[in-house]
Amino acid sequence: MSLLYAGIDAGTQSIKLLVYDADSGQVVATTSAPLELISGEDGSREQLASWWIEGVHACFAQLDASVRASIVAIGVSGQQHGFVPLGRDGEVLAPVKLWCDTSSARECGQIMQALGGEQRCIEIAGNPILPGYTASKLPWTRQHRPEVYRDLATILLPHDYLNFYLTGERFTEVGDASGTGWLDVRTRQWSPELLAAIDPDRDLSPCLPPLVELGATFAILPAIADALGLPHAIRIAVGGGDNMMAAIGTGCVVPGRLSMSLGTSGTLFAYSDTPVIDPAGSWAAFCSSSGGWLPLICTMNCTVATETIARLFGFNVGQGEAMIDETRPGAGGLTLLPFFNGERTPNLPDARAAMLGMDLLNATPGNCYRAAMEGATYTLKYGYDAFAAAGLDFEAIVLTGGGANSKAWRQMIADVFDLPVEVPRQTEGAAFGAALQALWAHLHGGGDSITLPELVAQHAAVDPSLSTRPDPARVGEYRTHYARFLQHLNAVRTLYAA
Repeated sequence: MSLLYAGIDAGTQSIKLLVYDADSGQVVATTSAPLELISGEDGSREQLASWWIEGVHACFAQLDASVRASIVAIGVSGQQHGFVPLGRDGEVLAPVKLWCDTSSARECGQIMQALGGEQRCIEIAGNPILPGYTASKLPWTRQHRPEVYRDLATILLPHDYLNFYLTGERFTEVGDASGTGWLDVRTRQWSPELLAAIDPDRDLSPCLPPLVELGATFAILPAIADALGLPHAIRIAVGGGDNMMAAIGTGCVVPGRLSMSLGTSGTLFAYSDTPVIDPAGSWAAFCSSSGGWLPLICTMNCTVATETIARLFGFNVGQGEAMIDETRPGAGGLTLLPFFNGERTPNLPDARAAMLGMDLLNATPGNCYRAAMEGATYTLKYGYDAFAAAGLDFEAIVLTGGGANSKAWRQMIADVFDLPVEVPRQTEGAAFGAALQALWAHLHGGGDSITLPELVAQHAAVDPSLSTRPDPARVGEYRTHYARFLQHLNAVRTLYAA
């Protein structure tokens, strides 16, 4: 069997594993394991790090032994912003507060106030501290879990923790690190000012793992290799946050491409060779995990909206897809503000979902499901408008994530954004991107001079059968319905002001 490359993606809903044969250009195996979510009325969203480890083992156990034996390199993708607190001996000290956790929204303002305000925060590090970012989780922990904060020895992000489990090494990289809130994205170094604003009485820098360069690889621990049924010679690439890995998996490693991920959260991101920082903080000024920068817009409610409405009415997402065909754009006058997890774009961490415009005729399961899909799409469009206002221009959208499997959603994206939609042959962009990064790191380590963009261009092909173009008639309809969404958003904004 050919040499194989694996990508692990630790998402909110599941652990996914993809195994890629670079010689044939084929994915030879995909497996997954579901994850639970611990939710609290205060906006807390947590998971146990041990669940991720169990999921990784479950995923590898589903592979044939011959496939496992042929894997030579692994890349890890992980949900961004999560706070994994480790003690001195590497033990996890508490449940992991996730990206969608808004319980520490108040601490965001406190950190920025200590710096001199949001504008000063952007001047220092390139980003404001938004709800869900790792930075706010530290003062929250200091107040609510003082024993954890006292014993804290290392701060890791979710993908860092899986790398730590696989290699025994504590390290991170600039892409995922830029989502913590304490990385200066211009210099790609930790910001002493941000760390001091988080806790003026404690030097947190010893808790931060070293930043390693793209292309570095690490040996897998022999005991872990044995437990997973993998060769001892496997190398672990640096990996990155799920958005950064999805950028690689969708070919967003050169300027001019716009990628959109429809997962539990929704994201828009574009590659740049230079930092792209908005003085107003309308988007996240992140680093990429491919050597550049990744301006990114994140919404906290995407497929969670359609799945919640489907569960409410007692049908599955597949049945909802059929219902979409029986409805029209605008959902009969229904508008869903899909803020089930609060929201980051717009910045309304305390917001809650609201279905507006119901009457005796339009309140049907099909219309409600369409309203959920439209609401999630409109929220992404709201973020995209900030890109457009800054003069960023794109010729097409490259779509990935679970929502990209929906024909109705692909067409809706094309119509709402009035842009052609392309879908990569591998729709699980994050796991595939992690596998491609592992492939490149393996070749780079062997002396191959191919650049990462060149390698991605060879492997990240689109599926022409899934591509779609805007329907001119529906483009006009959606402009009207999107305007209605903005009216409703402005009407409720004062109820949930940040």
